[in-house]
Amino acid sequence: MESMVLLQIQQQRDAVAALFEGWEETLIWSCLSGSMGKIYADDAAHPRCAAAIIGDFSFLAGDAEAGEAPALVALIEEMQTREAVISVPQNERWAERLQAQYGGRCIRTTRYATKKQADAFDRSSLLKKIEKMPKGFVLKPMGEEEFTAALKETWSRDFCSQYRDAEEYAAHGVGVVALRDGELVAGASSYTWYPGGIEIEIVTRQDVQRCGLGSACASQLILNCLDRGLYPSWDAANQTSLHLAESLGYAFSHEYAAYWLKKQA
Repeated sequence: MESMVLLQIQQQRDAVAALFEGWEETLIWSCLSGSMGKIYADDAAHPRCAAAIIGDFSFLAGDAEAGEAPALVALIEEMQTREAVISVPQNERWAERLQAQYGGRCIRTTRYATKKQADAFDRSSLLKKIEKMPKGFVLKPMGEEEFTAALKETWSRDFCSQYRDAEEYAAHGVGVVALRDGELVAGASSYTWYPGGIEIEIVTRQDVQRCGLGSACASQLILNCLDRGLYPSWDAANQTSLHLAESLGYAFSHEYAAYWLKKQA
């Protein structure tokens, strides 16, 4: 880690931006803009390789043959705080480095990107999905009380875990939760933010799944984002998530490889 440079000022992040050029991933945009996350590189002024690290994700970019590339891959584990994190390589050479470094703890998976089209959403269709929410549940904006409640439960923590506190969330985040008898049971929220948009995190508690709560929360969140001039980006972890996204107006863009990195026992 000592050989890696943490890029802390905008001029440094601007210098590394070319390594991520063409990568339409809002989590990277959050890091490059200085909104959230961190970027490490082999050199601040003339970087050859870099990693954008934010939340549970890391993105490896640039020249995988650079002398410091192995150290950059090793850095991912040094920064790891959870049992498993996700690393996304820019190309197959980076993927090979991940597999060489982590062996059996590195599990390849497929994720699904959606096209970023601000005019793709049909407001009337989204409103109908909200109206179909089952009785006994109510939607509410993510406020300070909901922020605190979300952090107390493992299943809902990532609605707001990337924010220092409720004040920061109020300034940059946006979310909608579903409540039953005052208890948080589902929601859609900004996992991360960047200038001009958010990355959506959507979860429904296991005991109330498959009754339209996720669709209702996501629909309301999308509408709220559109009203605020924000783009609600959706990156699907699996086919189920992709199908839900498509039902809301998103269009499939492409699939890509990502790697689950399990923490060393």
